[in-house]
Amino acid sequence: MRTTLTILLVIAGFALSAVSYFLLAAPLGIPTSPAFSNPRLPFAPGLFFLGVVLVFLAAVVYELLPEGESR
Repeated sequence: MRTTLTILLVIAGFALSAVSYFLLAAPLGIPTSPAFSNPRLPFAPGLFFLGVVLVFLAAVVYELLPEGESR
């Protein structure tokens, strides 16, 4: 249970970080264009930070959840 939840948190954190940076915050276009440095969403850095927090939270979840019964 805790391993599955940890893996899901890591995948969600990496996915959120990658999506928020590459698709929402990365500047696209010609560098001389005025729209080059404007991100698509003003809160995209916050989403990136949330993804990083999820990855670090996965370690906390793994350590705090009790281990399942071994058979």
